[in-house]
Amino acid sequence: MEIISIQFILLSIISVFIYYSLHHKFRVAFLVLVSCAFIGTLSLHLLGYLLIFSGINYLLGRRLPHARYKKALFRFGIVINVAQIIILKYADFALQPLFDQINVDMPFNTLSQFIVPIGISYFTLQGIGYLINIKMGWEKPEKNILNFVLYLCFYPKFLSGPIERSNKFLPQLQSPQKFSHEQVVAGLKIVLFGIFKKVAIANQLAPFIQGSWTHLDSAGGSILWATLLIQPIYLYFDFSGYTDIAIGTARMFGINLLPNFNRPFFSENMVTFWKKFHITLGAWFNDYIFRQTAFRRRKWGVYSSVYALVISWTLFGIWHGAGWNFMFLGLLQAAAIIYEFFTKRWRLSILPKLKGNKRIWFSRIITFLFFCFSLGFFFSPSLGSAFSFFSKLTTPNQALQFFYRADLIALLLGLAFVLLYLWFELIQNDYRDTHVRIMQFWHGETKRKKIFRWAFYYLIIILIFVTTSKVEQFVYIQF
Repeated sequence: MEIISIQFILLSIISVFIYYSLHHKFRVAFLVLVSCAFIGTLSLHLLGYLLIFSGINYLLGRRLPHARYKKALFRFGIVINVAQIIILKYADFALQPLFDQINVDMPFNTLSQFIVPIGISYFTLQGIGYLINIKMGWEKPEKNILNFVLYLCFYPKFLSGPIERSNKFLPQLQSPQKFSHEQVVAGLKIVLFGIFKKVAIANQLAPFIQGSWTHLDSAGGSILWATLLIQPIYLYFDFSGYTDIAIGTARMFGINLLPNFNRPFFSENMVTFWKKFHITLGAWFNDYIFRQTAFRRRKWGVYSSVYALVISWTLFGIWHGAGWNFMFLGLLQAAAIIYEFFTKRWRLSILPKLKGNKRIWFSRIITFLFFCFSLGFFFSPSLGSAFSFFSKLTTPNQALQFFYRADLIALLLGLAFVLLYLWFELIQNDYRDTHVRIMQFWHGETKRKKIFRWAFYYLIIILIFVTTSKVEQFVYIQF
């Protein structure tokens, strides 16, 4: 079942009505049933595997606080979680070459095709995070297995997050949720804007990005420069669109998911950027990898942090996919953050010479351009293709014969919506007083303001239908 589909919308709306008509003690079971039905439409084998995975982590969590050999059991749980994602997602990259060297044929591809490990990167991190929380004493084991299954497989967030924390998600299932018209409407509005981001913006930019990489050999420098600058925008609206749909759908059930984006393109350095872009993934690696690694090497002084940064961002890159390009992507982020750390004093002495907004916008542009450069490795199918992409940035202009006229019109339309959306984010970020006045007008209860508000919503719906052509898969679903 596609997220952007009538079936998904009907499933969610009907489920909300049934959910609030049930007694509190049956609601979690109902959401588990709905989530299993959704996952079952993707792959029945995946559903069976996920239930087994959930059961194993649930039992490990229950046993861990009272185990005689607590550390050994914890390590066993981590190994189980890491081993299954390596086998199902990284076997061709990490394991197959080793078995080829000893002439042993292992059916890794057959296994991954059988199970179809969609969403595995997300529910694996959630499983590992849960076990770490239990081991560290940050939360108590979940006693209700249905609550735990829902934590891993809740259908709005299953495909692409946000990466939830068990100690944030599970407590919300304990207290009865009363039906709230305002909460359901608020959730629907978030979903609406998420669909708009995906359909009216990301899907309009997608053909240009895909065409550039498909026809890399014949694309000229101007096309590739445009691709380089548009890729971050495309990824942001595609991914944040999914996140809004997930958060809005969960909100209708009275469940608050973690935020994943917070106006990242107005960041002035990469440290701040990664606190605003894919927030839950960055926070996960910071809390469970960086801090733990730096603490173990604390005798190294400042270099313990450098070491932890390299480890954390390398794993961050590998999390995205099995390829040297993703590993290089992670190392680039580590290098940028290490650079910012060691040059902070020097930069603070230089940048104040740029007065007013010049300093702010100079820092924002440099940060954005670095992210543009990084995504050359993200979108590339291989490390070699990425370097080929960058080497062709200086080639002469080529004809646009591989782009259809409709694709270019869609690109311009999408970019127009981008400018409007980012303009509003700029007001939110830099002009707080203006934003407050806009919100006061927006939430006004006069007849004229209500008509304006509903006209705007209908315009968004019309634009979604007008710009809907073919369904483009969400970028982060592949992870």
